[in-house]
Amino acid sequence: MEKEATFGAGCFWCVEACFNELIGVISVEPGYAGGAVIDPTYKEVCEGTTGHAEVIRVVFDDEIISFDELLEVFWFVHDPTQLNRQGNDVGSQYRSVIFYHDDIQKGIAENVKQNLSVNKVWNNPIVTEIVAINNYYEAEQYHHNYLALNPGNSYCQMVVRPKYEKFKKVFEDRLK
Repeated sequence: MEKEATFGAGCFWCVEACFNELIGVISVEPGYAGGAVIDPTYKEVCEGTTGHAEVIRVVFDDEIISFDELLEVFWFVHDPTQLNRQGNDVGSQYRSVIFYHDDIQKGIAENVKQNLSVNKVWNNPIVTEIVAINNYYEAEQYHHNYLALNPGNSYCQMVVRPKYEKFKKVFEDRLK
């Protein structure tokens, strides 16, 4: 059955490339969620005044890949202990956030976060927000499949590609 999940884990270019590779994922779309501004632009979101986070909207077949498995990738591809940033990308638009689509996703996300916290998987506390999806706006077309279409981009070479390659090694048995 087709379901949706929405994650904010820093720059959407990084996480889109990873989630696109997973068996059971039907589509991944970069966008903006969680803010007050209607139909924001990339420039507005980058200014950090809209309240939106850069996110990916993942459409998946839950008979092939579960929400739990998507969360496993979510926790792996970013540092959930960095408040309002990922590396050199700073601002609330880069926050770590799970936008749940129903109470089942909410419960799973809260349980996994609690287990990771109790087991002290990271040295610092997890700051990931878990909130209901209240809006979503698709990012401009030039953000879609950014790594694949812009492999020579310096940000892709320095930030996106290393994360993507590390992800592929760890999750190689789950890739298309």
